[in-house]
Amino acid sequence: MFSKGTPLFSILRSKCPKCHEGDLFLDPNPYHLKNMDKMHVNCPVCGEPTEPEPNFYYGAMYVSYAYTVALFVATYVVSALVIGLTMWPTVGLLAAVLIVLGPYLFRLSRITYLNFFVRYDKKAASKTKS
Repeated sequence: MFSKGTPLFSILRSKCPKCHEGDLFLDPNPYHLKNMDKMHVNCPVCGEPTEPEPNFYYGAMYVSYAYTVALFVATYVVSALVIGLTMWPTVGLLAAVLIVLGPYLFRLSRITYLNFFVRYDKKAASKTKS
């Protein structure tokens, strides 16, 4: 869908933003809640640190907030304006959507935030292999 070398490739596939080959998370399933936040210390392919500085991912909370607002607006438009639900069923639907997509949004915001600061290097993976 998105070609290797674009930030969207890294974000949607949970890959290292530098080499686009290494997995960022130890467990690929965000719904294994025990391991939801566990990341490799360094990319297993290119060695790029996944936490460039201490407390780096505090900034990801702002990205998570933006994703959550966008999700709420889209859910509200569909439920209230398209389907015609009243206020309380819409609030219930919003809560259910957030609970179901919470672990995925957590990871998505971390990957997006890391992609703000780390750029793709097509030679990164080959440098460590040789």
